[in-house]
Amino acid sequence: MITVNADGKIMVRRCLVTLRPFRIFVLGIGFFTLCFLMTSLGGQFSAKRLGDSPFTIRTEVMGALESRGVLRRMSDMLEMLMKRMDVLARLENSTDFHKGDEARFPLDRFQPAAGLMERIQAIAQNVSDIAIKVDQILRNSLLNGKGIEGRRDQCEVPRDPKYPDCAGKVEWMRARWTSDPCYAFFGVDGTECSFLIYLSEVEWFCPPLPWRNHTVAVPSPPPAPRAQAAFRRDLARLLELIGTGKESLSFMKKRIRHLAQQWLRAARRLEQRLAGRQRDQKNILVHIGFLTEESGDVFSPRVLKGGPLGEMVQWADILAALFMLGHSLRVTVSLKELQSHLGVPPGRGNCPLTSPLPFDLIYTDYHGLQQMKQHMGLSFKKYRCRVRVIDTFGTEPAYNHEEYATLRGYRTNWGYWNLQPSQFMTMFPHTPDNSFMGFVSEELNQTEKQLIKANKVSSMAVVYGKEASIWKVGGKEKFLAILNKYMEIHGTVYYETQRPPEVPAFVKNHGLLPQHEFQQLLRKAKLFIGFGFPYEGPAPLEAIANGCVFLQARFNPPHSSLNHEFFRGKPTSREVSSQHPYAEDFIGKPHVWTVDYNNSEEFEAAIKTIMRTQVDPYLPYEYTCEGMLERIHAYIQHQDFCTTSSLPPSPKTKTPAMQSPPSPLALSPNSTHLVWSPSAGWAPQAWPPVASLQVWVSEPQHTCTETCRHHGLVCEPTFFRFLNKEEVFLQLSIACDSTEYEMNHLYPAVAENVRECYLQKEPLLFSCAGHHAKYRRLCPCRDFRQGQVALCRDCL
Repeated sequence: MITVNADGKIMVRRCLVTLRPFRIFVLGIGFFTLCFLMTSLGGQFSAKRLGDSPFTIRTEVMGALESRGVLRRMSDMLEMLMKRMDVLARLENSTDFHKGDEARFPLDRFQPAAGLMERIQAIAQNVSDIAIKVDQILRNSLLNGKGIEGRRDQCEVPRDPKYPDCAGKVEWMRARWTSDPCYAFFGVDGTECSFLIYLSEVEWFCPPLPWRNHTVAVPSPPPAPRAQAAFRRDLARLLELIGTGKESLSFMKKRIRHLAQQWLRAARRLEQRLAGRQRDQKNILVHIGFLTEESGDVFSPRVLKGGPLGEMVQWADILAALFMLGHSLRVTVSLKELQSHLGVPPGRGNCPLTSPLPFDLIYTDYHGLQQMKQHMGLSFKKYRCRVRVIDTFGTEPAYNHEEYATLRGYRTNWGYWNLQPSQFMTMFPHTPDNSFMGFVSEELNQTEKQLIKANKVSSMAVVYGKEASIWKVGGKEKFLAILNKYMEIHGTVYYETQRPPEVPAFVKNHGLLPQHEFQQLLRKAKLFIGFGFPYEGPAPLEAIANGCVFLQARFNPPHSSLNHEFFRGKPTSREVSSQHPYAEDFIGKPHVWTVDYNNSEEFEAAIKTIMRTQVDPYLPYEYTCEGMLERIHAYIQHQDFCTTSSLPPSPKTKTPAMQSPPSPLALSPNSTHLVWSPSAGWAPQAWPPVASLQVWVSEPQHTCTETCRHHGLVCEPTFFRFLNKEEVFLQLSIACDSTEYEMNHLYPAVAENVRECYLQKEPLLFSCAGHHAKYRRLCPCRDFRQGQVALCRDCL
């Protein structure tokens, strides 16, 4: 310790003169030491929290070693300072320098200075003691860190029967974790433990690691009430959402503007009908995949050149309907926007999304579906139940089921998605296994209808076909010559400078017309005639709505993927009997005539009759704005493919001791078919309601679609689960010597010649389509609303 005596007064006086800056320096050193110590110890404590990040423990421990060295150097510096002050004191005791100044400094100033010296020495001793203690703490931390690091480098693949794929996935990660940057994005660094952390916490193939910091599950609070959807009064915001930059988008926006008033009036009418009903607002992503650059976007460049517009017509109407119903929309036509909205991690698409999917529903097409699968990783399988696929020609269950399609030869470039068949949404109601989405045509008021009837020219015909290639149909000269005898023929074929040579000279070609001018042409014409292509477009309905008669060719044999190049590769076996089967089957005469163009007598007779026949403009309700709003509202409210339906016990899972519950079906009063029994002990929460169910048996070589239509009904595939029971055969008086479960899209069915009955093993294969000469099928049929085939009478 430093003492103050009479001989050291001079030294103390010098210290008092020079001590003020030194005092500040010493206090600063002390404060810095305290802060550094707290930071270092805090860092060590945080490093021992394994839950923070197992990939940063080594770095934090190494930083602690450096902290220990700094504390030692600070202690050495303070000890050196004290030694030098002792030397200075001894030197000052040996001189009389500044003696005459002693009186200027009172003696009571000496004692505080002496106390300060004592505190400096105490700080030096304390820092030395702290350095020793920190050294002990850091040694323990290093030992713990080495243990943790050893665990990271020596993780063993768990053998848990609940995770049978874990070992295989770890092996895959060892070989390929560098194949996609997304793995590094989620923390994979090539060690065994990083593989297991990823496979247990990002994916779900391995069990959680016991040494990880797992948060105890806390019961989540009940979800907040969802915002309610309110019908909108303005489409301006939708036009902004659609964006710009493509001719296809411009076409869609023009169509929405043109039909805006009809959408608004239809929304008000439906709102009145649904008054008081709760409708949750859905977050919906609309991704139009075929318009992305990655898919080629062959449509946009052809918009102004007579290219097909049917898909863009439908997408424009889907957007308008979803928006008018009050749902929250996001619209994308690029892959980059899709990735951003979904939360796709950087990389090549092998990893799951970075966060839960923010959308309740996603409307897309086959191109968009493929893009989502490529970039969502395992999240695609998790969230695919939320997808709705706009599919013009439909996808039958036999093509949708990947394993079955591969084994039975139904695999195509567009099928095998293993979705619920109702997730595919078609332009026309030709495939009951799919949902009917549709589009809209402009609806006329009574005044407009009367004006059209008064201005019709009975000898004027318009040809359905804007591209010159459509006019190359073989044999057209023969039937066009007959038509030319009775009518003036008009065309709307696109050309740039010269008249297309495919168009005969007697045809008055107007070139490609804007939509409103084309409608004016239809309002004058008596006949709208098709050449057999394009199939199932919107133009015939527009013509019929404007008072035209639609004349089309009958196909014999029907066109299908077996005999026509256009349908080859499409995921359907549907046989198309005419250019527009919906117009033939659901509208028919006098608005639609389907004849054999190769039979001159039949063709000419049809022309004469059409010229004499008066027809009013006609538009089916399901193709009005209100009809489409009604239909999409019902789908959004009732279709749920993410929850499993509750089913009664199935015979294939029963033990011998179990007894099947009484069948909820009963024979109809005329004993020709089964209906849902009013006295059934249970009624499932099914949509459509089971009260609309009727069970009919098909004839051999007939589909369930045809069977139900024959009885004035519609096939309803969601009801197959109630038919897929052995006792249903007994109720229909069908004798079965044997009953088997198999995967076959024709089952349930009976082979009566051998008295063998078959039940469906795979629910995804329940199908209204398909027939065979060997089988009579059990068919679930339902009633439907007048003008709205997609909905049963009680479906709203």
